[in-house]
Amino acid sequence: MNRKLRMGMVGGGSDAFIGAIHRLAALMDNQIELVCGCFSIDPAISLSSGRSYYLPESRIYATYREMFEKEITLPEGERMDFVTIVTPNFAHFDPAMMALENGFHVVVDKPITFTLDEALQLKAKIEETGLILALTHTYSGYPAVKEARERVRRGDFGKIRKVYVEYPQGWLSTKLEDSGNAQASWRTDPKRSGKAGAMGDIGTHAHHLAEYVTGLKTTEVCAELNVFVPGRLLDDDGAALLRFENGARGVLMATQIAAGEENAIKLRVYGDKGGLEWLQHEPNTLLVKWSDRPTEIVRVGNGYMSDIAKHNTRTPGGHPEGYLEAFANIYRNFSLTVRAKMNNQTAKAEWLDFPGVEDGIRGMQFIDTVVKAGYDDTTKWVKF
Repeated sequence: MNRKLRMGMVGGGSDAFIGAIHRLAALMDNQIELVCGCFSIDPAISLSSGRSYYLPESRIYATYREMFEKEITLPEGERMDFVTIVTPNFAHFDPAMMALENGFHVVVDKPITFTLDEALQLKAKIEETGLILALTHTYSGYPAVKEARERVRRGDFGKIRKVYVEYPQGWLSTKLEDSGNAQASWRTDPKRSGKAGAMGDIGTHAHHLAEYVTGLKTTEVCAELNVFVPGRLLDDDGAALLRFENGARGVLMATQIAAGEENAIKLRVYGDKGGLEWLQHEPNTLLVKWSDRPTEIVRVGNGYMSDIAKHNTRTPGGHPEGYLEAFANIYRNFSLTVRAKMNNQTAKAEWLDFPGVEDGIRGMQFIDTVVKAGYDDTTKWVKF
């Protein structure tokens, strides 16, 4: 197969936020083209959006069910190869399952599903079909984050002892959901977002980043969840103590009421030989810290970076790579893996470095565990 992969889209219309990010990321490396979609629950918005993306009207669908039913009847040389799902949380599972049942690979925004049981069902279907699913935990796509993971993996810092990860935002410091803001409306609605608010929306990002870089799984959680804005139905703030499988301890904070903060996700990891620090506001820099010599400033784009970081870097040192490029790394590695599968080839290890269904399950387990621990005053620690 020597062509671009053909992408369909569920959600991501002209009235949406994250859909445009997905399209920019997917198309960045010229490996993928958008060929069809159901871009909104409103057929008129779906149609107008598809037209603005210069799609033929025959490939702009009123429902995602119609899209799957019609795309599967098209010749192999025309129909989509995979679908990307960029809807609110409650609308992830059904289109993802329908895609897998019809032989299409899947990219889905996090969290993977509305419930843990749904995530487990997707895993079973993936194992049955052999299809590929990518989950857009964006922050694992940064080259500096991949460098951090590689340095932990090869033992530079010794045995990991302590992990601090924080994700403060301030955009929900007021009851924005009452002002007609669509993003705030669904993210604070338990019927559309799920059982967690801030912890489901950004706490899952923080937790995934901690597990991704350290390579360690969380085994127990002690948490507190808070609702600071009166009348809000889901947590807008929270913190958790984490226990990891190797005996390491962690502290996780996620809040959406830190007034004045944007997306200030930050990670610190300490072993018995040294530690590291990375924050998204300075994404091309990784601080490497030692007890017996000065702190190193590691910069993306230089020759001393690991092969895995180089694979996920597009520009020479000094030219910043950010959120869109990190997002695009997930799409590129996913597309390279799908292409290898379609050509009956073995995917390279660096291509397989993107979040998948197992990461999605870990995220849903984190949500279940942190909610149980956060609201049950009689429980100190809850096992994963």
